[in-house]
Amino acid sequence: MELHELRSPRSARRPAKRKGRGQGSGQGKTAGRGEKGQKSRSGAKIRLGFEGGQMPLIRRLPKVGFTPPCARRLSVVNVSTLNRFSDETEVTPELLVRERVIRKVRDGVKILGGGKLEKKLTVRAHAFSLTARRAIESAGGNCRGVEKKKSTVKTESEKH
Repeated sequence: MELHELRSPRSARRPAKRKGRGQGSGQGKTAGRGEKGQKSRSGAKIRLGFEGGQMPLIRRLPKVGFTPPCARRLSVVNVSTLNRFSDETEVTPELLVRERVIRKVRDGVKILGGGKLEKKLTVRAHAFSLTARRAIESAGGNCRGVEKKKSTVKTESEKH
């Protein structure tokens, strides 16, 4: 069988409705548009969210929240999650992605102090909470910083 020989089943293809072609067609006269009104006219285009002059829902609801454009989005990992690695392992952001602990590094990885660490690990991350740092060092491991990625937002001096 070749690509040009493929055919869809007869039941899969319906003939197009021929609107406005006389009363006998069942779609004659107003062609399924009803009687009067803006949507019955030719060339009628109504923008998304338009409610006939009434204040649209999107404008009736209050604005909520703010996302700062320069905020750092960190991937967070709890200390208890690091128990999956064997002793003396060097845990890096790349290893965390490979082992599917986090999906992606984003603007950095922060280790939080949730849970208890029972392994001696060397952890490399962009940031540590104070409790995480204490938990890693009390288990015999150590914390190392990773160089932060350069910001993608240009400063005024870089723009000119």
